[in-house]
Amino acid sequence: MPSPEFVFASLAPTSSTGSKATTDYVPRLRYCIYRGMWSQLPENKHNDAPKNPRVYDSDMPAFTTDVRMQKVKELFASSAGKAGKDEQVQGSGSGGPCEAAFWVKEKGTQWRIKGTAFVVAPDIEGPEESSGVRTVKSEVGGRMRVVEGGEGKEGEWSWGKELTGHFGNCSPGMRGSWKNPPPGTPVEGEPDQDHQLAQKVYDLEDLIARSNFRVVVIKPDEVEQTDLSDPATARRWKYTLVYGAQDGKGEWKKEELWP
Repeated sequence: MPSPEFVFASLAPTSSTGSKATTDYVPRLRYCIYRGMWSQLPENKHNDAPKNPRVYDSDMPAFTTDVRMQKVKELFASSAGKAGKDEQVQGSGSGGPCEAAFWVKEKGTQWRIKGTAFVVAPDIEGPEESSGVRTVKSEVGGRMRVVEGGEGKEGEWSWGKELTGHFGNCSPGMRGSWKNPPPGTPVEGEPDQDHQLAQKVYDLEDLIARSNFRVVVIKPDEVEQTDLSDPATARRWKYTLVYGAQDGKGEWKKEELWP
């Protein structure tokens, strides 16, 4: 796509929004940038980060974000663990429900992806594994498929290296955004020297930027494709992931619908 923006929707606890809605959660959405499928880091000649070998592919879209933004808190708060405090959302984890919508104008086609989202944080590799890290590696890792020629190389693939690779794929200006003043906080006086707008970061291990940098992985269980390019032949297709009773691996079931 010439411009890979999409709309990402999550659920926020009503109690945290000031909304007068009578439901437990209210929808929140924003535009994000699609960064490729998880485990298939897009090539970028300007990225000097060490790369993983080609071992896996997946059907899980990924995007980058800042841990200080509300979407991260919403994903944790709407997950089974219902983690709502700031200290509970700093590491890897989640599993909150989400939906992503792409409009590919050039093709007259809309894609809607429904599923759950998981946050990959710096603790994804370390001496100790938190319950959140184990959740991510189980839920996301379970949908990563070994590619032809990748057999036997699984041990060479690193979660931390993939995370750094996504950071490296961002421009210096984008990396600098993770050193902005805290998003969504009031503008009161001048921010401190470490948190300024329009910074450029060239160090792939910049302490502040990397502490705020996150990759979000969408694990889909239903996908809808609506082709409106020709009104006379407009169609919608729904793909639903159906798990088999034998091996627990899912297969996509395709159904053609009226748009």
